[in-house]
Amino acid sequence: MDWKVRFVNYPEQFRKMEREILGTVREVLSRGDLMLRGQLRDFEAHIATFVGTRFAIGVSNCTDGLHLALRAAGIGAEDEVITVAHSFVATAAAIHHAGASPVLVDIGDDHNIDVDGIASAITSRTRAIVPVHLNGRLCEMGRLMAIARERGLIVIEDSAQALGGAFEGRRGGSFGLAGCFSFYPAKLLGAFGDGGVVTTDDEELAAKLRSLRDHGRLPDGEISGWSFNCRLDNLQAALLDLKLARVPDWIERRRALAALYHDRLSGVPQLRPPPPPVTAGPFFDVFQNYEIEAVDRDRLVERLRARGVEILIPWGGRGIHQFKALGLTHHHLPRTDQLFRGVLMLPLHAELEDRDVGYVSDVIREFYV
Repeated sequence: MDWKVRFVNYPEQFRKMEREILGTVREVLSRGDLMLRGQLRDFEAHIATFVGTRFAIGVSNCTDGLHLALRAAGIGAEDEVITVAHSFVATAAAIHHAGASPVLVDIGDDHNIDVDGIASAITSRTRAIVPVHLNGRLCEMGRLMAIARERGLIVIEDSAQALGGAFEGRRGGSFGLAGCFSFYPAKLLGAFGDGGVVTTDDEELAAKLRSLRDHGRLPDGEISGWSFNCRLDNLQAALLDLKLARVPDWIERRRALAALYHDRLSGVPQLRPPPPPVTAGPFFDVFQNYEIEAVDRDRLVERLRARGVEILIPWGGRGIHQFKALGLTHHHLPRTDQLFRGVLMLPLHAELEDRDVGYVSDVIREFYV
């Protein structure tokens, strides 16, 4: 379909950066720097600085990053890891493939983990918490980290959607033992394919991750044990490094668009929008997505699509606990269930024009008249 307003506009971003992108591709390929070379090391250094950690380890995608981080932290069989159902299945899959069991708690009205629900989910088997920073907004990390410290739990942040987001001036991916980021093409910082990175201040963990991503190989050629092939290739790293310089501007543009959505959609009682961008207070949101809850969601979606607006219902409209094959249906998560009855994402990306937000907002307001 030829959308009037795209959910993500890949061609427009490429058009704006075509000369730089093709120049970077030409440089990398002409040098033959394809795997574990200087461009990867440069990007790892730059992304670590951006997040505010000592180390960053490039991996094939965020799912592999979460999986390797859990393994490197010693999480395995018989362990339980607390997380949420309002996330892509990858979060729970990483826990499962590390040998542990996901334990799901409910969300709050900001669509992130309800910190008040964590304590009651902790058992003698609980080893870690994986908070998921969704839509560019961090979880309430102050109280979450206090609980983790008090109960001796590891924290590994799923920061796939939160590059640049902050809580009390500290960026996501720098609170826990590790932070895991996605560079899937639709992300704020997107690769031309899959990609991810794990950030950490722990030197021993960083060394384990470098080994785990590369078949268990150590710098001296020894093999530390059975492992995986989860490397971020040099070409993607170089292109991500090129784009990284534009991330602050892209964040400000997303925040401006979110403020415009908030102004245009305020006063519509059938909608529950996210908190608007603010300059004061603990949260600095980067609006990876503009996720709302809407009354009569399915008919609204039909209207938007009929009017040429490409929208997304996250994860097919179901939380992780609602997929029977995963064996997690025993979790009681009323706020999460409520969310998935009305959730949808509106177009929001740095290439979006103010008039596009106006058009989408007008279609929504007209629907509820």
